[in-house]
Amino acid sequence: LSELGSESAKIKAMGIMDKLSTEKTVKVLNILEKNIQDGSKLSTLLNHNNDTEDEERLWRDLIMERVTKSADACLTAINIMTSPNMPKAVYIEDIIERVIQYTKFHLQNTLYPQYDPVYRVDPHGGGVLSSKAKRAKCSTHKQRVIVMLYNKVCDIVSSLSELLEIQLLTDTTILQVSSMGITPFFVENVSELQLCAIKLVTAVSTL
Repeated sequence: LSELGSESAKIKAMGIMDKLSTEKTVKVLNILEKNIQDGSKLSTLLNHNNDTEDEERLWRDLIMERVTKSADACLTAINIMTSPNMPKAVYIEDIIERVIQYTKFHLQNTLYPQYDPVYRVDPHGGGVLSSKAKRAKCSTHKQRVIVMLYNKVCDIVSSLSELLEIQLLTDTTILQVSSMGITPFFVENVSELQLCAIKLVTAVSTL
């Protein structure tokens, strides 16, 4: 999926995505949707009180792998949809909604808590995360994966602004996109994301 994401970006840049069979492209999009769905609601802030630190790290690594795979699927789907001269059949509403759902969830539950301490609370309602969970989150391996995910999500947000200029979306979807574009301005340490959000908010305001 990572290779598919980078290759789809190249094909998009070359402007030859529309040369592919529409039927096959739609099939690929439907497969991508399953992969997006797989990681769209996975919490990366697990706090297994009875687990050892090693067990918790293994769980986190497994979940981050699935979440990153879903990000690659989102990017590939968006690259296909934002390529020049694509047929109407590729703008599948369910897939667009899945991409937005995935992005919103992981901005709120994975990335904001990593970049801004204000968002760093226990997802199970127990207030501030335990010191054990904080240590696990601060490991260098975890940080590298988080930075990679952050960059992918920035690309998704940026590409969504392109999609808004190409395809008319439902009012409900536009509302979701709007809130996703505004929230980053209230989060610290996410300047790259804020730049992408400016593009997104601008695209929404010109509709």
